[in-house]
Amino acid sequence: QVQLVESGGGLVQAGGSLRLSCAASGRTFSKYHMGWFRQAPRKEREFVAAIRWSGGTTYYGDSVKGRFTISRDNAKNTAYLQMNSLKPEDTAVYYCAADNTIRALTSPLYDYWGQGTQVTVSS
Repeated sequence: QVQLVESGGGLVQAGGSLRLSCAASGRTFSKYHMGWFRQAPRKEREFVAAIRWSGGTTYYGDSVKGRFTISRDNAKNTAYLQMNSLKPEDTAVYYCAADNTIRALTSPLYDYWGQGTQVTVSS
C-alpha cells in the first residue's frame, strides 16, 4: 500500500510562486508513476501534471504548460510541483496521485490519492 501526504499550499498573490510536495510511504516509490490533479469548488477534477517512474517523460495540462514543473526525488520518496506565474484561476485543492500500472497518466484513474492541499491565488 502507498500513503500520500501533500504539503506546501497556501495563499499567494497573482504572479507569485509555490512549490507543492507529495511525501509517499512505501518500499517501491521509485517504480510508481506520479500525477498532480486539482479541483476548484463546483468544478470537476482537472489534470495538472504527471511523471513516469523513470523520470524521462512528463505531461502537462494545457492551462499550466510553461508555468508548472513536475519532478521527483526517489531517494526522498517525494514528488514536487513547482508553480510559477500563478493566476487566480489556479485556485483549487491540489491532489497528488500514484500508480504503478496506469497507462494513461493524464487520466484520473490512479490507485492512490493524497488528501489534498489548498492553493489560493489572490488578484
